[in-house]
Amino acid sequence: QVQLQESGPGLVKPSQTLSLTCTVSGGSITAGYYYWTWIRQPPGKGLEWMGAMAWSGVTYYSPSLKSRTSISRDTSKNQFTLQLSSVTPEDTAVYYCARGLIPGRIPERNYWGQGTQVTVSS
Repeated sequence: QVQLQESGPGLVKPSQTLSLTCTVSGGSITAGYYYWTWIRQPPGKGLEWMGAMAWSGVTYYSPSLKSRTSISRDTSKNQFTLQLSSVTPEDTAVYYCARGLIPGRIPERNYWGQGTQVTVSS
């Protein structure tokens, strides 16, 4: 059974870079035809697809966040990482990692992390 777990700081200062890591267990991030995805949900708003890295290492980003977003991976640790630069309070949200089948689409809830709250504040 594939499981995902987000980790990272819960508080980030404005203008800094937010960095979150998703650790995957029960399956390799380089196997299958999956898209390892980052999603967020700001308070009182809906889910937003941020970006994904395919099993092959190819990355996909939301056009609205592309200039500030980077996704990388460490295959030796079976982890993938989100970096979001120049954050503002509008980036405050619960951040989720998930396994998806189609880039650009919010994955089904089968394989999601539990989510981690990130607050941007000075």
